[in-house]
Amino acid sequence: MARACEVCGKGPEMGNSVETRGKAKYLGGVGTKITGITRRKFKPNLQKVRVTLPGGTNKTMRVCTQCLRSGAVTKRVHVAPFRLPGGGEKAKAS
Repeated sequence: MARACEVCGKGPEMGNSVETRGKAKYLGGVGTKITGITRRKFKPNLQKVRVTLPGGTNKTMRVCTQCLRSGAVTKRVHVAPFRLPGGGEKAKAS
C-alpha cells in the first residue's frame, strides 16, 4: 500500500466531517446545531526518509511521523564529503 507506514502499518481511516452552525450558548446564542455530516478520510502524516537498515544498507521508506519521533527507525548518517588536512586548524606561523 502506498499510503501506509512501512514500519507500523498505519494507514488511512474513515471518519465524519461534522458541519455546525449557530452561536454557542456561553457566548449568548441559542446553541450550535449540526447541519451536515459527510464521510471523510483521515490520512497519516507520511514522510519519505532515507533509513539505515540493521544490515547496514540504506533504503528509502515512507514512514509516519510517530515512528520517526519515537526512534523506531534510524535515519541515514551523512558522511562529510571533504575535510581539510591537518584537522581543520590554522597553521601557526612562527
